[in-house]
Amino acid sequence: MNPDWGVHLAALWRARSAELRPVRHRDPVRLAELLGVDAQKEKLMRNTERFLDGRPCNHVLLYGSRGTGKSSLVKALVNEYGERGLRLIQVDRDDLTDLPEIVDDIRERPQRFILYCDDLTFETGETGYRHLKSVLEGSIELPPENVLLHVTSNRRHLVPEFRSENSETRVVDGEIHHGDRVEEKISLADRFGLHLSFYPVSEAQYFEMVDFLFPEVDDRQHLHVLARRFAIERGGRSGRVARQFYNRYAGEI
Repeated sequence: MNPDWGVHLAALWRARSAELRPVRHRDPVRLAELLGVDAQKEKLMRNTERFLDGRPCNHVLLYGSRGTGKSSLVKALVNEYGERGLRLIQVDRDDLTDLPEIVDDIRERPQRFILYCDDLTFETGETGYRHLKSVLEGSIELPPENVLLHVTSNRRHLVPEFRSENSETRVVDGEIHHGDRVEEKISLADRFGLHLSFYPVSEAQYFEMVDFLFPEVDDRQHLHVLARRFAIERGGRSGRVARQFYNRYAGEI
């Protein structure tokens, strides 16, 4: 069943059946609930509002540490702006070859679409990233003005980078010239006009997230002791760890 875009705000691309499946139970996350990423949130909202207003805007690459809110920010956009016509389509990395067909189906529709690929990385020798380029910059046909690409990744350039490749770099008249392999890798990330970087949160930010999730708890000191211990066991602090801490202790503290 293809989505009714007047009703459904999000869909998943299913390659086997070659159709979009409407999402009936969306993640309810809201932008106001995402803490510790205020700068990234502000830039993403500004870009999204320009997109909805039909003004120039950029494709978005969100990269950095795991569990720091990259995916949640993208999912929260449709909850925030769905009433203004924003729609979200998630496409798995292995299905990027289908992007042109997906775009053909939505390019004439009145809604505005974010094509979303989560945790996108390419290994050595893979060429699937080339399918992104027609959506990012078009081919002989201009890319649709009602489609933006949002990608999350742990890698800044989406593809692995090796020290040996830097041996191809040369300095000519004081300017750095990268080798062909480095240039090809950088060129993909360069097609995203908005880069948002994410880093591990401080302990103070982590406690702020925990406090937000446990507003009814009076003994903050005890709460923070448990939260610190949980983060140590999990090997780091992040919004994801704060949520997992909530799932473990909700109703018990």
